[in-house]
Amino acid sequence: MSQYLEVNDRNNADHDVIMRGRKVLEITGVKQVESFDSEEFLLITVMGVLSVQGQNLQMKNLDVDQGIVSIKGRINQLVYSDETSKNQSKSMFSKLFK
Repeated sequence: MSQYLEVNDRNNADHDVIMRGRKVLEITGVKQVESFDSEEFLLITVMGVLSVQGQNLQMKNLDVDQGIVSIKGRINQLVYSDETSKNQSKSMFSKLFK
């Protein structure tokens, strides 16, 4: 299942990641939920793009007004990337496959 949800714009919002026993993850400062399925959530936060990977992942709670996302399941990995590094890797791959 892929989903696109946009959270109200908050330029100076706080960003916190709270994990409880690798089973529940609460994230604040979420600007947009780009996509999600049972193995990966891709979130745009005020601190960059956050990829949450795991098994049997489910959205437990979404508060669009506050920019809070809660995820439950087995959390295996959290990875941040910046938009600039994302664009650089795209251009590198474009050069390779032209």
